[in-house]
Amino acid sequence: MFSSKEIRSRFIDFFKERAHAFVPSAPVVPIGDETLLFTNAGMNQFKDYFLGLKQAPWKRAANSQKCIRVSGKHNDLEEVGLDTYHHTFFEMLGNWSFDDYFKAEAIAWAWELLTGVYGIGPDRLWATVFAGDPQDGSQPDQEARELWEKVTALPADRILACGRKDNFWEMGATGPCGPCSEIHIDLGPDRCDRRNEPGHRCAVNAGCARYIELWNLVFIQFNRKPDGSLERLEANYVDTGAGLERISAVLQNKTSNYDTDLFMPVIQAISELTGHKYTSELGNKTDNAFRVIADHIRSLTFSIADGVTPSNEGRGYVMRRILRRAARFGRVLDAHEPFLYKLVPVLAAEMGEAFPEIRQRADFIATVIESEEAGFGRTLDRGLEIFSVAVERAQKAGGNQIDGEDAFRLYDTYGFPLDLTQLLARERGFGVDVVLFEKLMDQQRRQARAAQKTGTLKASLSGVELPTTEDSLKYQTDTCKAHVAGWIISNGFFQSGYCSALDADMGLVLDRTCFYAEAGGQVGDVGMITGPDFQFVVEGTEKIADCVVHTGKLLQGAIRIGMEITATVDKNRQASKKNHTATHLLQWALQQVLGDAVHQQGSLVCPDYLRFDFTCPRALTPEEIGKVEQLVRDTIARAEPVACAVMPIEEARHVGAMALFGEKYGDQVRVIAVGAEDESHVKDAFSREFCGGTHVDNTAEIGGFKIVKEESISAGVRRITALTGQGLLDYLLVRGNVVDELAALLKTPAEQVLGRVQKLLEDNRKLTRDLKTAAQQGGSDAMSEAAGLFESAGKIGNTAIVVGRLCACPVEQARQAMDMVKKKGKSAVVVFGMAEADDKAMLLVGVTDDLVAKGLTAGDIVRTVAPIIGGGGGGRPQMAQAGGKDPKKLDDALQKAREIIEVKLTKSG
Repeated sequence: MFSSKEIRSRFIDFFKERAHAFVPSAPVVPIGDETLLFTNAGMNQFKDYFLGLKQAPWKRAANSQKCIRVSGKHNDLEEVGLDTYHHTFFEMLGNWSFDDYFKAEAIAWAWELLTGVYGIGPDRLWATVFAGDPQDGSQPDQEARELWEKVTALPADRILACGRKDNFWEMGATGPCGPCSEIHIDLGPDRCDRRNEPGHRCAVNAGCARYIELWNLVFIQFNRKPDGSLERLEANYVDTGAGLERISAVLQNKTSNYDTDLFMPVIQAISELTGHKYTSELGNKTDNAFRVIADHIRSLTFSIADGVTPSNEGRGYVMRRILRRAARFGRVLDAHEPFLYKLVPVLAAEMGEAFPEIRQRADFIATVIESEEAGFGRTLDRGLEIFSVAVERAQKAGGNQIDGEDAFRLYDTYGFPLDLTQLLARERGFGVDVVLFEKLMDQQRRQARAAQKTGTLKASLSGVELPTTEDSLKYQTDTCKAHVAGWIISNGFFQSGYCSALDADMGLVLDRTCFYAEAGGQVGDVGMITGPDFQFVVEGTEKIADCVVHTGKLLQGAIRIGMEITATVDKNRQASKKNHTATHLLQWALQQVLGDAVHQQGSLVCPDYLRFDFTCPRALTPEEIGKVEQLVRDTIARAEPVACAVMPIEEARHVGAMALFGEKYGDQVRVIAVGAEDESHVKDAFSREFCGGTHVDNTAEIGGFKIVKEESISAGVRRITALTGQGLLDYLLVRGNVVDELAALLKTPAEQVLGRVQKLLEDNRKLTRDLKTAAQQGGSDAMSEAAGLFESAGKIGNTAIVVGRLCACPVEQARQAMDMVKKKGKSAVVVFGMAEADDKAMLLVGVTDDLVAKGLTAGDIVRTVAPIIGGGGGGRPQMAQAGGKDPKKLDDALQKAREIIEVKLTKSG
């Protein structure tokens, strides 16, 4: 029996023996492709080669690609745990040909590997080929059918022709596409899960578990044009994919992917942590929970290792949903404390050999997961109670749907993603009013996410090969002569004629440029491109494949192909150089102070400031920040040389150059070495990093360094913002003026301002303590008045309605009085009014949780009645407050509040 490690290695070795380059898995976060949230197929990292935007550096390639499918049409999230084979994270084994071999070799090698290397019985295998499609006139793939009979032992009756849905692959509505040939395996009659359905017949692509797809061989030979017709590509490509989890289940003779050695170590660890046993049964809540957690920890671990941290946006929100879903299934196994993070070392031990990044970053991954678990755990149990109340309300109404407002409240207040609420609802036999939920979500969103420019440009360039731009001048000069090679506008790329569209957004392409295209955290250059009779303002610079695109607007004149121009970068580029080199110094200094566990998570280098994100489980102390600053300043003062060397990537790694994890590098890399006299002395440098950005020649040019902010941006990730050069001088000038103004205001010499302020703060603290002591009597009066209001309060059902005035007292004491009343009443709505002066009034509203679950919130009440006293306010569903300028209307506001409460309670009762 093969282990999954052996299956993976034998696949890769098989193709390496056949002259395939092993290409390491790309990160699960697609690099330079804003059209995808996550890498969801092996071909994603080769997309530009298929689109013709880039020339592949190899003719043949093979790898095992880590993939995540949780969004769009490839979304397996809801199926995970319910069956034996759906996953959010999986490995895709694949081999590729870039206009080298084609169908004959792909079919022959797939057959040889499955039957000869893995030992699968030939009599269990079936193949499908494309049957053609009369709608678009595409012909049957007769070539593939004949090759299956010619180069394999597969009989003709096990070669099936299938339609476009199953056997024609397309990248999108337009662009490269082609027929595919799938290899299926017959697992035996006992594996059919539909045998009791009338009329069901087991067959390939018939929708039962007896026959499953093992390997898909895609033959990319056509281009789909905008009118839907197909044209033959000049080149032929092969793109194959075989799921490691499925092949492992077959070769290990398991009926479930989850029973293979890819999952069982994690499942065993879950069992040890929770005390529950896994029995491999379907339809069993406990076993479903095991499968969900075992799957989700894989997605979480690999995505966090590749730079995604749970958040409320984009990829981060998808990971937050997955983590919270796993945490909820932990409750099924009686896990009420954070436990998912304890599974990270188990997974790292099992998969760290193939993917060393999860072993190297295991501590960081566990820190992020534990923090997120703990945060959600504080609201999960309360949210489950609110969900139960929503179910009861739906049952009383005689419906079978959870109200959209309840679903939104669970999302907004308790952090329940919609799919988690839908999951809980399904388990009770209910649906969710998604239409109302989405309507409420739309109301909450203040603005739509801006479209990504690069993605839009790429979308208009499908099938277009852009010219390569010579851009080495970006490291040498700020101005150069060049010639116009073309331009990109909304309807495509043009290489002939002229363009005179003034003030329209466009991308200008030159044969050579000195502009730096945005990459590696450094913003793209801005500036001007001018010719004999035109001016083009460059607002940004980006790179599509090997083409540099200067995005901006034509201010005057017209642009013609071939005309000579002058490209001039804005003078602020020098500030970007200073900030970029300072960013390298900052990372080096952080590692000196905090240790090698510090890893870059991202950066932003622009003329005004630098920003650096790094792994660290806690805030830096003032002393640590001071040490980091001093190390950088000392390096600047020593006037260290900065050298650049271009070398093979393996040589760069050998000399200890740091690479940004998740970044895509070629065979040759550029290394920035601080402390090296020239490129022959890179080893002598104390800071060595892979980097394609622009830098100063000597650290003395940076001119100074100051950290102005250190903050948390997510669990386990800190962010430092710092200044250099002119930006630092401007900052210090403003701060100096503040000190001068304080010195004048306090009538104290500047050097004594700190001591004077400290004395004032201590005096203020003493005064506050004295006032608090004096107010305690007033506080007891507020408690007494509140108790009296409660005793005389009316009720609707079991709910007390406590509305009235309190004596003027600190708002904290009024809140304490409110908490006392809510605790006594158990079910209560409390509204207190206080007149603090002739022109100042305050309202406090409190609502117990049972009423919040019914839709009565403190915020809604206070927002309705606050205008009566000439003010406004807000707060949480359980407590809110408002201030106003008209205390004479306080009684009117209290009466209005009482009326609102009575109406709401009468309706909900």
